Amino acid sequence: MTAVQGALNPSSRAQALARIADEEFDIAIVGGGVVGTGAALDAVSRGLSVALVEARDIASGTSSRSSKLIHGGLRYLEQLDFALVREALHERALMLDRLAPHLVRPLPFLALLSHRGWERPYVGAGLVLYDAMGTALGRGRGVPAQRHYTRAQTLRKFPALRKDAFTGSIRYYDAQVDDARHTMFLARTAAAYGAQIATRTQAVGFLREGEHVTGVKLRDLEDAGGEPIELRARQTINATGVWTDDTQDMVGARGQFHVRASKGIHLLVPRDRIHGDSALTIRTEKSVLFVIPWGRHWILGTTDTDWELDKSHPAASRKDIDYILDHVNRYLVTPLGHDDVEGVYAGLRPLLAGESEGTSALSREHVVAHPVPGLVAVAGGKYTTYRVMAKDAVDAAVHGLERDVPESVTDRVPLLGADGYVARFNAREHLAEASGLHVARIEHLLHRYGTLVDDLLELIAEDPDLGRPLLGADDYLAVEILYAATHEGAAHLEDVLTRRTRISIETWDRGLSAAEPAARLVAGPLGWDEDQIERELQHYRARVAAERESQQQDDDLGADSARLGAPDVAPTLPVERLPVARPPAGAEAVGAHDPAGEPVAPGG
Repeated sequence: MTAVQGALNPSSRAQALARIADEEFDIAIVGGGVVGTGAALDAVSRGLSVALVEARDIASGTSSRSSKLIHGGLRYLEQLDFALVREALHERALMLDRLAPHLVRPLPFLALLSHRGWERPYVGAGLVLYDAMGTALGRGRGVPAQRHYTRAQTLRKFPALRKDAFTGSIRYYDAQVDDARHTMFLARTAAAYGAQIATRTQAVGFLREGEHVTGVKLRDLEDAGGEPIELRARQTINATGVWTDDTQDMVGARGQFHVRASKGIHLLVPRDRIHGDSALTIRTEKSVLFVIPWGRHWILGTTDTDWELDKSHPAASRKDIDYILDHVNRYLVTPLGHDDVEGVYAGLRPLLAGESEGTSALSREHVVAHPVPGLVAVAGGKYTTYRVMAKDAVDAAVHGLERDVPESVTDRVPLLGADGYVARFNAREHLAEASGLHVARIEHLLHRYGTLVDDLLELIAEDPDLGRPLLGADDYLAVEILYAATHEGAAHLEDVLTRRTRISIETWDRGLSAAEPAARLVAGPLGWDEDQIERELQHYRARVAAERESQQQDDDLGADSARLGAPDVAPTLPVERLPVARPPAGAEAVGAHDPAGEPVAPGG
């Protein structure tokens, strides 16, 4: 396996589509989020042939819009969900130590206390258990244990806080990740092992032989007039997250669970607006609010509200933004206003739903089901436990292959860029001297590419102009924009500015100044002429305008209507929908924490 084998670009996509049309695969996967790409890596690293299709871009849905945390979930500990917390802490340790040390880093948090007497021992006891569980599972690169701070000590650590808003704090550690980049690296690693990855390729129906699903009907969204494509596979995995029910409807069998979407929004503000050196955990009346350092910015979030409108483009309303600002401002000496907000993003959590639960009470555990023969559905869960979800889904699919298949090995398969990362990071000053880049730029590249940094440094050596900051977004180098198209599967300007980089939320103008320089950098490898460059720019400008308009609306309906004013650059197509039937006899839903295979009640 080499890094170039994992490159995703127009050539690799064309080759994947050609193979999809000609071959039968062991496993077909619908959905290019963290679970789908994780399942692709799990299956291909067991020696199975794999094809993954995604209607839009890798991580274009939920997997690019999280709080950017890899964590055990303290509130799940409070709910006495020890199994979920233990599992998540185990996955956190694996990512920090072995699987993705270049992408996942320890992050200190201050859990703010508001009451005297009972709260400190109560929260402290929970954190002692949290630390103990993490230690037993391998804490990951020496993540320190908790420390207790008085109010005065907390203010020295975080001077921006109002001293009358809290009584003290407890420091603990979790971890941080750029979710979209991590998901993209999963896809690239799967491709390096032989998985065929095709983005902008929509599942519009399923192939059937009697009751048995034998593959997926596809349309290439980049070729509007093209012929339909048939992806034939022995087993198919539905990993479409909040679209799970819609995908199941295409085959006429929803199964034993239902997925509800919960909207969470986040704000970005400049780092100088809040004076502090760690993340904050603030308990609210409904959930937990985070204030998280993110480069030269802070991420503030999140909300937790039911969402039944457009799933592709969940929109943040002014009410959502006010909610976060109001709650954060209760703790800040200098309040934040709307003028301080650089960026806003909204995402949907796919929650396992019963009939009447509020979204904050729905289960974050996952379920794997066989709604019909040949089809496996996986839903629920949280970003941190993606690998376990992927493993369980592939395990279920393997049962239908009726042959011996090795066990999952993804707990021992580092992502591209991970092997040798620590040694490469230790040599960052030598890399800076050899490349002519400032050491801060080298650190930035190492945190985003790991040992694949050499790919980018070679490009800069060939063309020194690529080592210059991108006009309009000088946190990024021009080479990163080019590399997004040549190696990371970016097919459109929006992919580059919103997921391969975070320019769309990290700049005051939402990336408008950087849009044309970026478009011209990727035009060559993507084969764009001047007309296509202009179409990409018009689409991106319309997207920014629609998002800004949505954020001025008072409620979800208004925000959704405004956001839909900007159509997708490659709009999706109508799909086949069969009448939803009861699951066939013998179909069962298997809970992730129920190895006996007993059906799990929704929300359980």
